[in-house]
Amino acid sequence: MATKLKFGLLLPHFGEYASIERCINGAKKAEEYGFDSVWVRDHLVFEPHGMEGEDNTHIEGLLVLASIASVCKKLTLGTGTVISHRHPIHLAQAMAGLSNICGGKAIMGLGLGTFQHEFAAAGYPNTLQDRANLAKINATLCRRLWAGEKVSYKDNYFNFEDVGLKPRPINPIPIWYGGGTPASCRRAAEYCDGWMPGRIPMATFVKMVKYLREQYQKAGKPMGTVGAIPIVSIDKDLDTALGKVNTKGLINEGNKKPTWVRPPSGTFSKFEDIRGLLLAGKPEDIVRDTKEYEANGLNHIVYDLRFRYADWYQQIDFLGKEVLLALRA
Repeated sequence: MATKLKFGLLLPHFGEYASIERCINGAKKAEEYGFDSVWVRDHLVFEPHGMEGEDNTHIEGLLVLASIASVCKKLTLGTGTVISHRHPIHLAQAMAGLSNICGGKAIMGLGLGTFQHEFAAAGYPNTLQDRANLAKINATLCRRLWAGEKVSYKDNYFNFEDVGLKPRPINPIPIWYGGGTPASCRRAAEYCDGWMPGRIPMATFVKMVKYLREQYQKAGKPMGTVGAIPIVSIDKDLDTALGKVNTKGLINEGNKKPTWVRPPSGTFSKFEDIRGLLLAGKPEDIVRDTKEYEANGLNHIVYDLRFRYADWYQQIDFLGKEVLLALRA
C-alpha cells in the first residue's frame, strides 16, 4: 500500500554549509521530486549543539522561507520550531505575512528552545517555566490576532492594548508543539494542533505517541498531527553512512535524556539503540525505517540532513529518486 505520509526537508540555513543558494536550489529540487514541505530552525543567538560542530552561521529562518515561497509554489513552509524570543505581535505578523507570501501553506512549529542565553539576550526571563509560559502565550495571542480580533493583553511579560493585524493568514496556520518529552505531549494536546519531536529514538517515539493520544482524548479533542525530524544519512552501505555522522555524539546525547526508553543494556552505546533518532544506510534502509515510523503513528516526516549538507543535492536525489519513489509506489 502506498504511504499516506507527507515528506519534508530541513533546509541548510545554519552551520558550516549554510547557503541561501543551497536552500533555494534544494527546495526547487525537492518540489520537483514531490516533497510536501521544507523547514527551518529558529535561533536568535545561535549556538550549535555539541554534536553538530562549532560553526554558528545562522540565516534567519523566516526570511529563508519567504525566499523559497517566491520560487516554489507547491511546498508547505514549516518552522521546526520557532522559539518565543520574538514579541507575540511580531511573531503573529511575521507568520501571517508568510502565509500570504506562500499562498496559505504554512505550519508553525513552536517550542521552548534549548538555550537560555537566547531568551536572556532578548530581555526575557529564561527559566524552563518562563519559556513554557512564553510558548503558550505566543500560541494563544497568535491565534487571536490571526482571527482578526483586536487584542488587549497584560501579564508579567507583555502589556499592550487594542492591537489588530492585517493581513490575516490566507488559511488557518496549524501550530505543532516541538519536543520529545511527556510534557511536550501535554502541551501539544492542551493548546496545539500537532506534536513534532526532533531527534527521538523509535522506541521512545512509540511510547510518546501512545501518551500523546491519551492526552488528546483527555482534552476531548481529535488526535493531533504527528511529525518527526530524524537525522538522516544515505550512502552505499551502513558503515559509510554512519561514518558521515557524529554517531558517538548522538549516542551520548541519548544518555542525557531521562525520559527516553533505554535499551536492554540500560545505556545507549550503539547505532541500534538510537535508530529512529538517526536513519542511516542505503536508500532501502531509509524506506524501511520510514515505514516503521508511519506504522507507529507518524503523519509527516522531515528528513534532517545536517550532517550531509556537504552532499546536500546528492542526498536529495537519493531521497527523491529512491526513497519517496519506493514509499509512494
